[in-house]
Amino acid sequence: MIDTLVTTDWLNEHLNDPDLTVLDCTVMIEPDGEGSFRRISGRANYDAGHIPGAGFADLTGDLSDITSALMFALPTPEAFCAAMGGLGVGAESRVVLYDSRMSMWAARVWWMLRWVGFDNAALLDGGQQVWVAEDRPLSTEQPATQAKQLNLSLRPELIADEAEVLAATKSGGATCLIDSLMDDHYRGDMTMYKRPGHIPGAINASAIALLDPSGRYLSQAELEARHQGDRDARTITYCGGGIAASSTAFIMTRLGFSDVAVYAASLQEWAANPNNPMALGGEET
Repeated sequence: MIDTLVTTDWLNEHLNDPDLTVLDCTVMIEPDGEGSFRRISGRANYDAGHIPGAGFADLTGDLSDITSALMFALPTPEAFCAAMGGLGVGAESRVVLYDSRMSMWAARVWWMLRWVGFDNAALLDGGQQVWVAEDRPLSTEQPATQAKQLNLSLRPELIADEAEVLAATKSGGATCLIDSLMDDHYRGDMTMYKRPGHIPGAINASAIALLDPSGRYLSQAELEARHQGDRDARTITYCGGGIAASSTAFIMTRLGFSDVAVYAASLQEWAANPNNPMALGGEET
Protein backbone atom coordinates (compact mmCIF):
# COMPACT_ATOMS: atom_id res chain seq x y z
CA MET A 1 0.00 0.00 0.00
CA ILE A 2 1.09 3.53 -0.76
CA ASP A 3 0.88 6.28 1.86
CA THR A 4 -1.97 8.68 1.08
CA LEU A 5 0.42 11.66 0.86
CA VAL A 6 3.79 11.39 -0.87
CA THR A 7 6.62 13.86 -1.35
CA THR A 8 8.26 14.97 -4.56
CA ASP A 9 11.38 13.06 -3.45
CA TRP A 10 9.34 9.88 -3.14
CA LEU A 11 7.72 10.36 -6.53
CA ASN A 12 11.02 11.13 -8.22
CA GLU A 13 12.46 7.90 -6.82
CA HIS A 14 9.48 5.76 -7.87
CA LEU A 15 8.46 7.52 -11.08
CA ASN A 16 9.39 4.56 -13.27
CA ASP A 17 7.85 1.83 -11.11
CA PRO A 18 5.79 -0.36 -13.47
CA ASP A 19 2.77 -0.49 -11.17
CA LEU A 20 2.64 3.28 -10.60
CA THR A 21 0.13 5.47 -12.44
CA VAL A 22 0.58 9.23 -12.11
CA LEU A 23 -2.31 11.52 -13.07
CA ASP A 24 -2.56 15.28 -13.50
CA CYS A 25 -6.04 16.34 -12.30
CA THR A 26 -5.80 20.07 -12.96
CA VAL A 27 -8.87 22.20 -13.70
CA MET A 28 -8.65 25.92 -14.37
CA ILE A 29 -11.29 28.29 -12.98
CA GLU A 30 -11.87 31.87 -14.10
CA PRO A 31 -14.59 34.51 -13.47
CA ASP A 32 -17.35 34.57 -16.07
CA GLY A 33 -18.07 38.30 -15.69
CA GLU A 34 -21.53 37.63 -14.23
CA GLY A 35 -20.56 37.03 -10.62
CA SER A 36 -19.87 33.34 -11.09
CA PHE A 37 -17.09 31.37 -12.75
CA ARG A 38 -16.45 29.02 -15.61
CA ARG A 39 -14.56 25.74 -15.54
CA ILE A 40 -11.79 25.11 -18.05
CA SER A 41 -10.16 21.77 -18.62
CA GLY A 42 -6.54 21.67 -17.48
CA ARG A 43 -5.62 19.77 -20.63
CA ALA A 44 -3.80 22.74 -22.21
CA ASN A 45 -1.83 23.20 -19.01
CA TYR A 46 -1.00 19.49 -19.06
CA ASP A 47 0.06 19.62 -22.72
CA ALA A 48 2.37 22.56 -21.99
CA GLY A 49 4.29 20.51 -19.41
CA HIS A 50 3.51 17.80 -16.88
CA ILE A 51 5.38 15.45 -14.59
CA PRO A 52 7.09 12.88 -16.86
CA GLY A 53 4.93 9.82 -17.45
CA ALA A 54 1.76 11.40 -16.04
CA GLY A 55 -1.57 10.97 -17.75
CA PHE A 56 -4.41 13.49 -17.63
CA ALA A 57 -7.56 12.93 -15.56
CA ASP A 58 -10.28 15.27 -16.81
CA LEU A 59 -12.77 16.42 -14.17
CA THR A 60 -14.50 18.54 -16.82
CA GLY A 61 -14.91 15.47 -19.02
CA ASP A 62 -15.35 11.77 -18.37
CA LEU A 63 -14.72 11.99 -14.63
CA SER A 64 -17.92 14.00 -14.24
CA ASP A 65 -21.49 13.72 -15.46
CA ILE A 66 -21.33 16.37 -18.16
CA THR A 67 -25.08 16.01 -18.84
CA SER A 68 -25.85 17.49 -15.42
CA ALA A 69 -26.57 21.18 -14.91
CA LEU A 70 -24.24 21.02 -11.90
CA MET A 71 -20.53 21.49 -12.37
CA PHE A 72 -18.43 18.43 -11.47
CA ALA A 73 -21.51 16.28 -10.90
CA LEU A 74 -20.62 12.73 -9.98
CA PRO A 75 -20.71 10.25 -12.85
CA THR A 76 -22.15 6.83 -12.20
CA PRO A 77 -19.72 4.61 -10.29
CA GLU A 78 -19.51 2.32 -13.31
CA ALA A 79 -18.63 5.21 -15.64
CA PHE A 80 -15.98 6.45 -13.23
CA CYS A 81 -14.38 3.00 -12.95
CA ALA A 82 -14.34 2.70 -16.72
CA ALA A 83 -12.72 6.12 -17.11
CA MET A 84 -10.06 5.37 -14.51
CA GLY A 85 -9.42 1.98 -16.06
CA GLY A 86 -8.83 3.73 -19.37
CA LEU A 87 -6.20 5.85 -17.62
CA GLY A 88 -4.34 2.72 -16.54
CA VAL A 89 -5.74 2.30 -13.04
CA GLY A 90 -6.42 -1.32 -12.13
CA ALA A 91 -6.74 -3.46 -9.03
CA GLU A 92 -2.98 -3.87 -8.66
CA SER A 93 -2.07 -0.24 -9.40
CA ARG A 94 -0.59 2.37 -7.15
CA VAL A 95 -1.76 5.86 -8.06
CA VAL A 96 -0.33 9.32 -7.42
CA LEU A 97 -2.62 12.26 -8.12
CA TYR A 98 -1.60 15.90 -8.42
CA ASP A 99 -2.72 19.21 -9.84
CA SER A 100 -1.14 22.58 -10.48
CA ARG A 101 -2.86 24.45 -7.66
CA MET A 102 -3.79 23.66 -4.05
CA SER A 103 -4.26 19.86 -4.51
CA MET A 104 -8.05 20.20 -4.33
CA TRP A 105 -8.72 18.75 -7.77
CA ALA A 106 -6.44 15.82 -7.01
CA ALA A 107 -8.22 15.35 -3.68
CA ARG A 108 -11.58 15.14 -5.48
CA VAL A 109 -10.30 12.28 -7.68
CA TRP A 110 -8.74 10.63 -4.60
CA TRP A 111 -12.10 10.77 -2.82
CA MET A 112 -13.93 9.35 -5.82
CA LEU A 113 -11.46 6.46 -5.98
CA ARG A 114 -12.25 5.70 -2.33
CA TRP A 115 -15.96 5.97 -3.17
CA VAL A 116 -15.65 3.13 -5.71
CA GLY A 117 -13.54 1.04 -3.33
CA PHE A 118 -9.96 1.77 -4.45
CA ASP A 119 -7.59 2.72 -1.62
CA ASN A 120 -4.09 2.52 -3.08
CA ALA A 121 -3.88 6.17 -4.11
CA ALA A 122 -1.98 9.19 -2.83
CA LEU A 123 -1.76 12.93 -3.35
CA LEU A 124 1.54 14.52 -4.30
CA ASP A 125 2.18 17.01 -1.52
CA GLY A 126 2.45 20.45 -3.10
CA GLY A 127 1.57 19.18 -6.56
CA GLN A 128 3.16 20.48 -9.72
CA GLN A 129 3.98 23.88 -8.22
CA VAL A 130 6.40 22.30 -5.73
CA TRP A 131 7.76 19.93 -8.39
CA VAL A 132 8.58 22.95 -10.60
CA ALA A 133 9.92 25.03 -7.68
CA GLU A 134 12.45 22.26 -7.05
CA ASP A 135 13.63 22.45 -10.69
CA ARG A 136 12.41 18.96 -11.48
CA PRO A 137 11.74 18.15 -15.14
CA LEU A 138 8.47 18.45 -17.01
CA SER A 139 7.48 16.60 -20.16
CA THR A 140 5.18 17.34 -23.08
CA GLU A 141 5.01 13.69 -24.16
CA GLN A 142 1.79 11.74 -23.90
CA PRO A 143 2.54 8.42 -22.17
CA ALA A 144 1.48 5.13 -23.70
CA THR A 145 -1.26 3.82 -21.41
CA GLN A 146 -2.47 0.27 -21.14
CA ALA A 147 -6.12 0.13 -20.15
CA LYS A 148 -6.88 -1.91 -17.04
CA GLN A 149 -9.90 -3.18 -15.17
CA LEU A 150 -10.95 -1.23 -12.08
CA ASN A 151 -13.49 -3.27 -10.15
CA LEU A 152 -16.33 -1.57 -8.33
CA SER A 153 -16.86 -2.02 -4.59
CA LEU A 154 -19.03 0.98 -3.85
CA ARG A 155 -18.99 2.86 -0.55
CA PRO A 156 -22.14 4.99 -0.86
CA GLU A 157 -21.64 6.41 2.63
CA LEU A 158 -18.70 8.51 1.36
CA ILE A 159 -21.06 10.78 -0.60
CA ALA A 160 -23.80 12.80 1.10
CA ASP A 161 -26.87 14.04 -0.74
CA GLU A 162 -29.20 16.99 -0.22
CA ALA A 163 -31.63 15.00 1.94
CA GLU A 164 -28.92 13.86 4.35
CA VAL A 165 -27.58 17.39 4.67
CA LEU A 166 -31.05 18.72 5.39
CA ALA A 167 -31.44 16.09 8.10
CA ALA A 168 -28.04 17.09 9.49
CA THR A 169 -29.21 20.69 9.94
CA LYS A 170 -31.93 19.33 12.25
CA SER A 171 -29.74 16.83 14.09
CA GLY A 172 -28.71 19.14 16.91
CA GLY A 173 -25.06 18.70 16.07
CA ALA A 174 -25.13 14.88 15.95
CA THR A 175 -23.81 15.21 12.39
CA CYS A 176 -20.98 17.71 11.95
CA LEU A 177 -21.23 19.95 8.89
CA ILE A 178 -18.01 21.60 7.69
CA ASP A 179 -17.96 24.48 5.21
CA SER A 180 -14.63 24.34 3.35
CA LEU A 181 -14.90 27.73 1.64
CA MET A 182 -13.12 30.91 2.70
CA ASP A 183 -14.48 32.73 5.74
CA ASP A 184 -15.84 35.70 3.77
CA HIS A 185 -17.93 33.33 1.68
CA TYR A 186 -19.06 31.50 4.83
CA ARG A 187 -20.13 34.79 6.45
CA GLY A 188 -22.03 35.82 3.34
CA ASP A 189 -19.86 38.80 2.44
CA MET A 190 -19.54 37.36 -1.05
CA THR A 191 -21.02 34.48 -2.98
CA MET A 192 -20.83 32.76 -6.35
CA TYR A 193 -24.11 30.91 -5.87
CA LYS A 194 -27.82 31.71 -5.75
CA ARG A 195 -27.84 32.90 -2.14
CA PRO A 196 -25.02 34.01 0.18
CA GLY A 197 -24.07 32.39 3.46
CA HIS A 198 -23.65 28.84 4.66
CA ILE A 199 -25.69 25.78 5.55
CA PRO A 200 -27.18 26.23 9.04
CA GLY A 201 -25.14 24.56 11.76
CA ALA A 202 -22.00 24.28 9.66
CA ILE A 203 -18.64 25.34 11.05
CA ASN A 204 -16.09 27.04 8.83
CA ALA A 205 -12.78 25.31 8.13
CA SER A 206 -11.34 26.71 4.92
CA ALA A 207 -9.53 24.13 2.81
CA ILE A 208 -7.06 26.78 1.68
CA ALA A 209 -5.96 27.19 5.30
CA LEU A 210 -4.80 23.56 5.28
CA LEU A 211 -1.86 24.54 3.06
CA ASP A 212 1.37 26.38 3.73
CA PRO A 213 2.66 29.10 1.35
CA SER A 214 4.49 26.53 -0.78
CA GLY A 215 1.25 24.65 -1.45
CA ARG A 216 2.11 21.70 0.79
CA TYR A 217 -0.23 20.56 3.52
CA LEU A 218 0.54 21.80 7.03
CA SER A 219 2.30 19.57 9.52
CA GLN A 220 0.41 16.79 11.25
CA ALA A 221 0.36 18.72 14.52
CA GLU A 222 -1.02 21.87 12.85
CA LEU A 223 -3.70 19.90 11.03
CA GLU A 224 -4.73 18.11 14.22
CA ALA A 225 -5.09 21.47 15.95
CA ARG A 226 -7.48 22.60 13.20
CA HIS A 227 -9.60 19.46 13.22
CA GLN A 228 -10.55 18.24 16.66
CA GLY A 229 -13.63 16.46 17.92
CA ASP A 230 -15.17 13.02 17.85
CA ARG A 231 -13.27 10.89 15.34
CA ASP A 232 -16.24 8.53 15.03
CA ALA A 233 -19.02 11.09 14.54
CA ARG A 234 -20.67 11.46 11.15
CA THR A 235 -19.07 14.43 9.36
CA ILE A 236 -20.10 16.00 6.06
CA THR A 237 -17.86 18.45 4.23
CA TYR A 238 -19.13 20.81 1.55
CA CYS A 239 -18.07 23.83 -0.48
CA GLY A 240 -19.34 25.14 -3.79
CA GLY A 241 -19.04 22.03 -5.95
CA GLY A 242 -17.42 19.36 -3.78
CA ILE A 243 -13.82 20.20 -4.69
CA ALA A 244 -12.41 22.09 -1.70
CA ALA A 245 -14.58 19.84 0.46
CA SER A 246 -12.65 16.83 -0.86
CA SER A 247 -9.38 18.32 0.38
CA THR A 248 -10.90 18.75 3.84
CA ALA A 249 -12.23 15.19 3.74
CA PHE A 250 -8.83 13.91 2.65
CA ILE A 251 -7.10 15.52 5.63
CA MET A 252 -9.76 14.45 8.09
CA THR A 253 -9.42 10.88 6.88
CA ARG A 254 -5.67 11.06 7.37
CA LEU A 255 -6.29 12.36 10.89
CA GLY A 256 -8.38 9.32 11.76
CA PHE A 257 -11.95 10.57 11.32
CA SER A 258 -13.76 7.38 10.38
CA ASP A 259 -17.16 8.53 9.07
CA VAL A 260 -16.56 11.41 6.66
CA ALA A 261 -18.65 12.16 3.60
CA VAL A 262 -18.45 14.82 0.90
CA TYR A 263 -21.62 16.62 -0.17
CA ALA A 264 -20.58 16.49 -3.80
CA ALA A 265 -23.28 18.81 -5.15
CA SER A 266 -22.63 21.31 -2.33
CA LEU A 267 -23.86 24.92 -2.47
CA GLN A 268 -24.48 24.96 -6.20
CA GLU A 269 -27.38 22.59 -5.47
CA TRP A 270 -28.25 23.61 -1.92
CA ALA A 271 -28.44 27.38 -2.41
CA ALA A 272 -30.40 27.01 -5.64
CA ASN A 273 -33.28 25.33 -3.79
CA PRO A 274 -35.37 28.07 -2.09
CA ASN A 275 -36.71 25.50 0.37
CA ASN A 276 -33.24 24.92 1.83
CA PRO A 277 -32.30 27.28 4.68
CA MET A 278 -29.17 29.39 4.57
CA ALA A 279 -27.42 30.98 7.54
CA LEU A 280 -26.14 34.52 7.22
CA GLY A 281 -24.42 36.07 10.18
CA GLY A 282 -26.13 33.59 12.48
CA GLU A 283 -29.58 34.05 10.91
CA GLU A 284 -31.34 31.66 8.58
CA THR A 285 -32.67 32.98 5.26
